[in-house]
Amino acid sequence: MREIVFDTETTGLNPSGGDRIVEIGCVEIYNRVETGRHFHAYFNPEREIPTEAEAVHGLTTIFLSDKPRFSEKAEELLEFIADAPLIAHNASFDFGFLNFELERCGLPAVCISRMVDTLALARSRHPGAKHSLDALCVRFGIDRSQRIKHGALLDAQLLAQVYVELTGGRQIGLGLVADTKSVAVDPAAGPVTARELRPPRPHAPAEEELERHRAFIAQLVDPLWDRFAAVC
Repeated sequence: MREIVFDTETTGLNPSGGDRIVEIGCVEIYNRVETGRHFHAYFNPEREIPTEAEAVHGLTTIFLSDKPRFSEKAEELLEFIADAPLIAHNASFDFGFLNFELERCGLPAVCISRMVDTLALARSRHPGAKHSLDALCVRFGIDRSQRIKHGALLDAQLLAQVYVELTGGRQIGLGLVADTKSVAVDPAAGPVTARELRPPRPHAPAEEELERHRAFIAQLVDPLWDRFAAVC
């Protein structure tokens, strides 16, 4: 199953109030395994970057001034995500900004039914714990040492690992031989020797064995089982 894990960085918290997406990072996973394919872009928001937002992601007005506008990369983004489910942390925030930008370009919004929220998953699996991306990386032993500031692509890559852990871990696709009804043979392992099946061996004692056993028992003095037999 193909899924897309994504994250956005923005100028603020409210798209209807004029805030815009300045960065998006998307990571492709297939059957819970990263394929190595990703989509990443910075955008010129056509407005100043507030100091508070710059402190979070480190993206400045000057840095973004020569970057493409969202409308210039929108078709490429839609082609990459295609019809896959979209996974994000606190997904309603990212979906709100993504759909605002798409509608601003005259493109159809992404259906909310495609949204998978890892924040909701984390709250369900670990109620009462901390559920930030940093906290979940610590919980699952995921290396976040490069996360000095928020970055859409890096955060999407970290979230992809968190999502795998929240949905069963790395063994989620493990198939047992008993399930497949077949065994794969490695040609490099050398020739396979076919063995002839032997008939089952008889396990009942022969009469002479029973006789020797009775003679041995008769030599025992005051055997323990005689005491229990007398009580019964």
